[in-house]
Amino acid sequence: MRLAVFHNPEVHASLPAVVLGDGGRVSLATLFAPVVPAWCGDVMLAIEHLPEIRQAVASYKGHGEESLEKFSRLPPIPQPRTVRDFYAFEKHVANCRTKRGLAMDPAWYAQPAFYFSNPLCLVGNDAPVSPPTQCQELDFELEIALVVGRRGCNIRAADTFKHVAGFTILNDLSARDLQRREMSIGLGPAKAKDFATAVGPDLVTTDELCDHIDKDGRLHLHMSARLNGREISRGNAADMYFSWPQIVEHASRDACLYPGDILGSGTVGTGCILELGPETTGGWLKTGDVVELEIERLGVLRTPIVARLA
Repeated sequence: MRLAVFHNPEVHASLPAVVLGDGGRVSLATLFAPVVPAWCGDVMLAIEHLPEIRQAVASYKGHGEESLEKFSRLPPIPQPRTVRDFYAFEKHVANCRTKRGLAMDPAWYAQPAFYFSNPLCLVGNDAPVSPPTQCQELDFELEIALVVGRRGCNIRAADTFKHVAGFTILNDLSARDLQRREMSIGLGPAKAKDFATAVGPDLVTTDELCDHIDKDGRLHLHMSARLNGREISRGNAADMYFSWPQIVEHASRDACLYPGDILGSGTVGTGCILELGPETTGGWLKTGDVVELEIERLGVLRTPIVARLA
């Protein structure tokens, strides 16, 4: 099952919806009419009711609600409580350290590392993004993200998928020049990351992906990035050094994960301009560029780059 969220500007509200097998979309409110549960208006509450939604989809006799197409897309989780972005692909870490003349740090292998991103700066599919102030080196990052579906604290690795709603695509947009400056003092990333993070287009529930999840909890899904229609990166989600059970266990140690919380994988190897080198990609991202991140079974997340308003 695929969940999407649309924005209705007429009433300043979000509309959680199901993407049907024929590509049509029907809002949860329509799906459950005439007796609409209160949670149908909030996707963070709705993901705690996935079995009921699946049952409603199975018995739905209508067609996709075409009126939704006029609305813009929000991230499938518009405002999660927390966003943790991990650093789980060894190739990405090694490539980035090599660029700085550094070997791999043995400490990286000891446990999954992450930073907290800004949960209020998420944007959806096709949402335009402009570089932050003082940024001349705007970059994308090709990532897969897990969405928590059930509250849990100190979750055991073996119980991970009892707490997972599904997966989506994440573009951790990064101001590399700002990032270098702030991390040189031993903190960050912060302002280099909190201006926009693209997520979407949909939340694909775990039941649609179980045939691509191996015994260690890694997803075998092809990943690629296109810049202005030209493929510049290709990888696989299975290349994560740390598995999703390891990541969830670490993230929930002495802390609770809540429905809607997002855990990013970090960048797949070669999944950003920093690794590839701006000389091979036509430079850093600039006004007029369009980034398309595609992950097998999850769809395509499209992000146009636009000029900053004065």
